[in-house]
Amino acid sequence: MNAVFEPIATSLGASVDQLKVIVCLLLSYPLAEIFTRLDASNPNSKHIYNLAISSLFLLGFLELWTGVLHLLGSVLATYVICANFQGSSMPWLVFTVVMGHLTINHLYRAFFEISLDTFEITGPQMVLTMKLSTFAWNVYDGRQPAESLDKWQSEKRVVKMPSLLAFLGYSFYFPGMLVGPYLEYANYAALIDRSAYATEKGKEKASAAGRLPPGRKRAGYWCMIQGLAFLGAFVLYGGKFTFPVVLTDWWLTKGFFYRIGYTQLIGFFERTKYYAIWKLTEGASIISGLGFTGYSVDGKPSWHGAANVNIRVIEFPSNFKVLLDSWNMKTNVWLRECVYKRVTPKGKKPGFRSTLITFSTSAFWHGIASGYYMTFVLGAFIQTVQRLVRSTVRPLFLPAVSIIPIELHGPPGTSKPKPAPEGPPSFVKRIYDLVGTLASIIILNYAVVPFILLDFWPSIEAWNRLYWHGHIGLGLLLLFFYGGGAGYLKGVQKARVKKAEKVYNVDTNGQNVVIANGRTPMPMTPGSHVVPPVDLLAQKVEKGGLN
Repeated sequence: MNAVFEPIATSLGASVDQLKVIVCLLLSYPLAEIFTRLDASNPNSKHIYNLAISSLFLLGFLELWTGVLHLLGSVLATYVICANFQGSSMPWLVFTVVMGHLTINHLYRAFFEISLDTFEITGPQMVLTMKLSTFAWNVYDGRQPAESLDKWQSEKRVVKMPSLLAFLGYSFYFPGMLVGPYLEYANYAALIDRSAYATEKGKEKASAAGRLPPGRKRAGYWCMIQGLAFLGAFVLYGGKFTFPVVLTDWWLTKGFFYRIGYTQLIGFFERTKYYAIWKLTEGASIISGLGFTGYSVDGKPSWHGAANVNIRVIEFPSNFKVLLDSWNMKTNVWLRECVYKRVTPKGKKPGFRSTLITFSTSAFWHGIASGYYMTFVLGAFIQTVQRLVRSTVRPLFLPAVSIIPIELHGPPGTSKPKPAPEGPPSFVKRIYDLVGTLASIIILNYAVVPFILLDFWPSIEAWNRLYWHGHIGLGLLLLFFYGGGAGYLKGVQKARVKKAEKVYNVDTNGQNVVIANGRTPMPMTPGSHVVPPVDLLAQKVEKGGLN
């Protein structure tokens, strides 16, 4: 089969394996159309179909015979453990087995210096690791009292162990087999029996036409078009705008501002390959029926449940947190639900220990290359700075009345709270937002250099050739905030609030803050972050301990 792909790959400047993966993703579209036409009353036919197509991709196209045995080993080990172990240690045993197995294969790839152009089994295994460890927690939650679970746990819990065939079908769900997105077993089961569309409006529209809810093909093929467009951009410009360019002699002939500007172009075109494969696999998943999230208030169907990336938010982020939350979103969910919340004792709030474990898990899951850890550690400090900026600087660009305590008096003779007045952003607030967007994307494109280069010393040299501008900027900001700047800015906020209180007759006993639309924001605690914030560590140190 390689003989068929080699001339095409050579003309495109891609490896044979890369071309094979793209072909498999594109073949997933017509194969997903067939999947939707299989009889929903015969779920085994769909499970077998998933196994057959995944086998075609992994064995027929990619020739990963040994790799498939690795995947099967993890799948069967997970099934046996979940079916036979009842205690609270069961999910951790599964996690240890599948994560340890993945790490061994990461080590194997590094030891034998397998090229990144070669598609080997660690890619699908990373997706499978999320699936299997999530399944173990879902089974565990299914054995707990419903009232002890949160919303996500209640929705995803598995009360009855599926058959081995159903579990294999879930594990080898073909649209997401190679590069994701991963999905929970509850979503897979709902896809198979079509209960995923069981809203009243969904039932009416689907049953009336004898098909799935409308909008599926439009959403799915639009994702395919986007994926192909980004793939084309990467093929045309990815060779020119790539981070190894920073290590060439040509780079040394350029000045500071040229280097910073060029780095922004590099960062974008490096992301296009991720955008391409994630949009292609999202589209195929939608065509298979996955990702339906209901109807909007105006009756339009929504198919966003299979998304793994929000490109618009990443390229134009309002801050670094929303940028991270919009990248590899399914991995964010996995880390939050299966690591961050699970290592936190019941009844306690997540602390530094939970943050550190989540950070370590994310790093090990990606691989053992030092570049991953360099990016993640820097990313943690970036999150710290952005949280400090948001809590101390941003309020200064809002109307003072929008940050007063929530206990507002209503009109005389009433007890109904009066929300803070709304209004369009001021000119200076728009400038603040623009600066925040530019700063977020610039620091992102600086931080990901090691993530692409992978090796330690080339990454150090690349940062050196970028004048360490990201580290210096973050360091100066941290010195400012922890050196008294944060306290000073909060004092300025307090003075503005006092002045606003006199105008709006405010009761200052409240502790919460009103934002411009009158709602009370949630406390700023870590959530679905790939890289947990490290300012928790600083807070613990200031309080005299890390317990």
